[in-house]
Formats: sequence, structure tokens, C-alpha cells
Amino acid sequence: MYQVVVEDMFAAAHRLRQYKGKCENLHGHNWKVAVAVEGETLDKTGILVDFTILKKELNEILKVLDHKNLNGIEFFKKKNPTSENISFYIYQKIKVALKEYPVRVKYVKVWESDKQFAQYSQDTIGEKE
Repeated sequence: MYQVVVEDMFAAAHRLRQYKGKCENLHGHNWKVAVAVEGETLDKTGILVDFTILKKELNEILKVLDHKNLNGIEFFKKKNPTSENISFYIYQKIKVALKEYPVRVKYVKVWESDKQFAQYSQDTIGEKE
């Protein structure tokens, strides 16, 4: 199985609802994001998916989040803007963006600091399309 991973960053504010502690207050992070895709078939050039394509698609998703208050984005009005839910949001968006490529999104990692991250991935067994 081949894997390709790209990373990017975005800056945004959020506040956690139903949370007791300093993160219930509006605050910001410089999030780092990693997206990994995998597949078994390379194209005639020997490429799984061009890094340029993967970076472009991730960048388009992050533009929606960058320099925003995440609580104001429709998805996060229903789901708390935790690192876990941000990784899920990006996973769902990148999965749709890459649907025409012979790859599967392996995982999305979202670091809210240099020392901690959350990750979302789906097991292929029983995965609902």
C-alpha cells in the first residue's frame, strides 16, 4: 500500500461549548494539519496522487477555516470546534474532493500545539460511503 502525506497550517479562533476551563473562552491556535491518502495503484508516472493536487485540495478546505472564529462556521454551530471535530470536518471534505482519484483518505491529523494533536480515520471494514 502506497501512502502520500501533505501538511499545511491555518490560524483560527474558537471556544468550546459545554466545557469548564480556560478553553470555554474565545482563544486561538495556529493549527497544523496532515492529510494521508493511500492506494495500491500508481499511475504510469509512478505517482499515487500528485502532491500538487493533494496540497491544492487541502488548501481550499483550510481557506474556509483560516482566520475565522470556527464557532461561526455552519458545521461547528452543531458540533463543538474541538481538534477531534476539526479533523473529522477536514476528513469529510478531503474525501469528497478526492473522490475521482484512486486513493482512500487514511487519516487527518490536527495539531493545536506542538505537543498535542487529534486524528480522525475510518476503518475500511464496514466503512459507509
